[in-house]
Amino acid sequence: MSRRIVLGPFNRVEGDLELNLDLAADGRSVAAGRVNSPLFRGFEQILVGRQPLDALAIVPRICGICSVAQSAAAAQALAQLAGVTPPPNGQLAQRLVQATENLADHLTHFYLFFMPDFAHPAYAGRPWHAAVAGRFRAGSGSAVGEVLPARARFFHLTGFLAGRWPHTLALQPGGSTKAMSGAERIRLLAILREFRAFLEQTLFADTLEAVLALPDADALQAWAAGRAGDLPLFLRAATDLGLERVGSAYERYLSCGAYELLPAGIRQPGAAGTFTVDRLETQKISEDIRHAWLTGPDALPPAQGETLVDADKADAYTWCKAPRYADQPAETGALARQLLAGQPLLCDLVARHGASVTARVVARLLELALIVPQMENWLRAIVPGEAFCLPVELPDSGEACGLVEAARGSLGHWLSVRRGHLERYQIIAPTTWNFSPRDRHDQPGPLEHALVGLPAGPDAPPTVQHVVRSFDPCMVCTVH
Repeated sequence: MSRRIVLGPFNRVEGDLELNLDLAADGRSVAAGRVNSPLFRGFEQILVGRQPLDALAIVPRICGICSVAQSAAAAQALAQLAGVTPPPNGQLAQRLVQATENLADHLTHFYLFFMPDFAHPAYAGRPWHAAVAGRFRAGSGSAVGEVLPARARFFHLTGFLAGRWPHTLALQPGGSTKAMSGAERIRLLAILREFRAFLEQTLFADTLEAVLALPDADALQAWAAGRAGDLPLFLRAATDLGLERVGSAYERYLSCGAYELLPAGIRQPGAAGTFTVDRLETQKISEDIRHAWLTGPDALPPAQGETLVDADKADAYTWCKAPRYADQPAETGALARQLLAGQPLLCDLVARHGASVTARVVARLLELALIVPQMENWLRAIVPGEAFCLPVELPDSGEACGLVEAARGSLGHWLSVRRGHLERYQIIAPTTWNFSPRDRHDQPGPLEHALVGLPAGPDAPPTVQHVVRSFDPCMVCTVH
């Protein structure tokens, strides 16, 4: 007879998260998992009836660590509604602000949210444990005193580019309201050089270009052997624990495209171990509420969706909806983005063992190595003195959608306007995809699927925690 245990609330997570795990008959592994997002916030309801531009002030408050992504999605939706395209300087500035937040989130996740679990006493005696615990133990590890100042200095970019973080109002449908002088551009390039130095000296112990050139899993392991950086230290621990074989979900990956650099699309299983890559068709996205504390039709496209509470609903166990693409669950995030871009190392890692804990973590850190040089190029491409923002006149009625890539994956805002006011506003966040509940076909979400078979119970190592954190949950965005 299986039995159920509850893990949570999780610490070092933005928002509230609980796991309900049904154990197998032996009480030592997960037979089924249900992910509970227990806090309802209701931002979609707050937006209904307001002026469309009010969204730019409200949606950043959804989250304190990825507020720029929410701003960017709202600005893009309003730009589509108005039929306006920001000028080149405005597009570059928007890209730089979004990238700054996304890369800072990757750094925060690795150093402050993910790695402290490896200091767990269950791993005492492992050959790497003393080094990892001394480096990453929560609150006292030596890495904290290095990464927090580096992150803070990196965030000076947002001060120059957007005035403030979080909750900036600089991102607008017409571009960015914060223009840049030539002198400011020089200072920003200096900040980027300093951040690059931190990554190359502390995280990788190698140049960004050398890291990006690693072609496959064997080259990654050979590169990490004997190297002093924090990524090599993680790889030693992860390889010893076999985390390259743990945490795979559906092998279906979705991205809406990032920075005009990483493509949009859907990558999914094909015949006989192959895969297909197709363009992203947003009309195939729906949200299922069969097991959410919400009422209405089981599944609707987000452009027609509503958020109506039913706290006493039978068979519900979360406030999270279940996004589906063509009625199927899909994983989103840094790994999905780079698989769609054909990144060789990550394609090899996934071909060997699927979307593992190791693959997701490496994907985030490779994205740091990929995007920082691009940010240097974007800064050099800005032309001081030229326009950063265009005036925008919104129509009295219409529908629009804004799709961006946050650090954790694809973020979509769908809105409709009638008589000059928001009639409907629906949001699908990355963690809504990854931490979704079962749908009307009883298909588990990606994390729920990835939990099955993991060790659990009183004496189990923290493998479940590693898998959960490999998705980098942001639960306040999940329930927005």
